[in-house]
Amino acid sequence: MKMIIAGGGTGGHLFPGIAVAEEFLTRNSENVVLFVGSERGLEKKILKDSGFDLRTIDVEGIKGKGRMKTIEALLKIPRSIGQAVRIIRAFRPDIVFGVGGYASGPVLLAASFLGIKTAIAEQNAIPGITNRILGKLVDRIFLTFPETAMSFSERKTSVSGNPVRAAFLKGNGNNAAADRHHASGSPAAFTRSREHFTILVFGGSQGAHAINKAVAEALPHLEDMKSRLKIIHQTGEKDLQYVSDTYQARNFEAHVLPFIGDMSSAYRAADLVICRAGATSIAEITAMGKASVLIPFPFAVNDHQTKNAGILVKAGAAEIIAEKNLGGKELAFVIRRLYNHPELIMDMEARSASLGNHRAAADIVDACLALVAS
Repeated sequence: MKMIIAGGGTGGHLFPGIAVAEEFLTRNSENVVLFVGSERGLEKKILKDSGFDLRTIDVEGIKGKGRMKTIEALLKIPRSIGQAVRIIRAFRPDIVFGVGGYASGPVLLAASFLGIKTAIAEQNAIPGITNRILGKLVDRIFLTFPETAMSFSERKTSVSGNPVRAAFLKGNGNNAAADRHHASGSPAAFTRSREHFTILVFGGSQGAHAINKAVAEALPHLEDMKSRLKIIHQTGEKDLQYVSDTYQARNFEAHVLPFIGDMSSAYRAADLVICRAGATSIAEITAMGKASVLIPFPFAVNDHQTKNAGILVKAGAAEIIAEKNLGGKELAFVIRRLYNHPELIMDMEARSASLGNHRAAADIVDACLALVAS
């Protein structure tokens, strides 16, 4: 059986697709997966390292651009649909699965026109405009949160949870997927330490300047704790030097990378996670049963990251700091309080783990196989 997985751009869209691909390939040694994305997205590097085939189409986002850029992006849509049609006809998939991102729309539209079975995943509590449109055309819709169901036809939807990659579901992370990512440059220091309180910091696959800045500004307020702290920090390319220099100047133990390939090992090493509240990060945090401080991206469509974070906060699994209230002093206060109260960390970990859905990828693949067979 053949599956196309369409979308990407960011890790939040791409990594659930990889999780579904991994599960699909375990079902039958003859199954084949092809990813379709864009040249601009994260998928070009990540999929090459992960051993998956990728085809690209010429497409870009529309929302949030100026008038001329919007017109240029709109003019690319017919061409991108044509490119998608050619890829689909050449590959001849049994099903096309959309994970969001620029490429998802044209590929799912093309598949629908060609009469191929289609499905999409909506990771966020509030769906974006592309999935709202695709929801009217596709055969199945998989949701992360029950609250999202009101945006789609009830007969098409099921709450599967957001799938996470196989490496996040292994107790020791020693599997092929983890090994491939580790080879891309993760430090060997991604191990849990009894002597240190380890903090994992990231702002999504491309970093977040506001979080990077707040952590850098928190260091003077944590000076007396630095011998007990270890920090793993994914900065993105732009802030790498700035953040590295700040840790070095303050003499903090920190492993600073523009991008962390072996993210599952980084999570395992962490006592506390500080990050955005994208749906994929939420799924990974809960799959790993981690305590977290969530800093939602305030300009996300329909403020969906705040709604994502609210689900964990309501369950007692995380704390939230709005970006408008984020500063070094405020962040240091939260870190210090959680460090001084390990019972709070343990309680958050247990509540986080209770929200994790380890069967999300399996349930999605089960439903896709049933859809093809129907």
